[in-house]
Amino acid sequence: MAGKRVTRIDLLRHGEPKGGPRYRGQVDDPLNETGWSQMWRAVGQFDEWGQIVCSPLSRCSAFAHALSENYEIPVAIEDRIKEIGFGCWEGKTKEQLISEDPGQLDRFYRQPLTSQPQGAEPIPDFYARVSRAFDEWVDRYRGQHILAVTHAGVMRAIVAHVLQTPLESMYSIKVPYAGITRIDVQDNLPPALVFHARSSL
Repeated sequence: MAGKRVTRIDLLRHGEPKGGPRYRGQVDDPLNETGWSQMWRAVGQFDEWGQIVCSPLSRCSAFAHALSENYEIPVAIEDRIKEIGFGCWEGKTKEQLISEDPGQLDRFYRQPLTSQPQGAEPIPDFYARVSRAFDEWVDRYRGQHILAVTHAGVMRAIVAHVLQTPLESMYSIKVPYAGITRIDVQDNLPPALVFHARSSL
């Protein structure tokens, strides 16, 4: 529509880190070789972003800086889009958690607001910091196309924010390694989810 600017925000989850799948949270494990391959395959030859923002955790920031160097796209660290803190679950695998308490994962995914692990960052606080970051991007990068290299939890929170879904449903949103989600924001209209969790652009 004439006169309407679109702000396009692509969200990219990191690839597989060293140590494989686990409830990593804010444990700062780097990508393994598979993870690097997943991310390069996800973005392909696409280079149309005007800005990259990324989590400070190395599984996101290392790739963001490599992509920035390849295509000469500016990159900025955004502390608010690091993963949620998982408290006593940090660094543990699904199998370890089930062996400790067979029902705890089921309780968490069904009732995440009341069944978080001990010491975890409260989900409402996490959602608030991520949502504030997203809303600020819409203003700061108005009319631009940006890429945010981040985590599954952050992507869930942003999708929940855009679709205005209850926080209780946030962990029903699946995000694979190197999955890409696109959100468009047109002037004077609410954000729109264009696609979610694609493996390539």
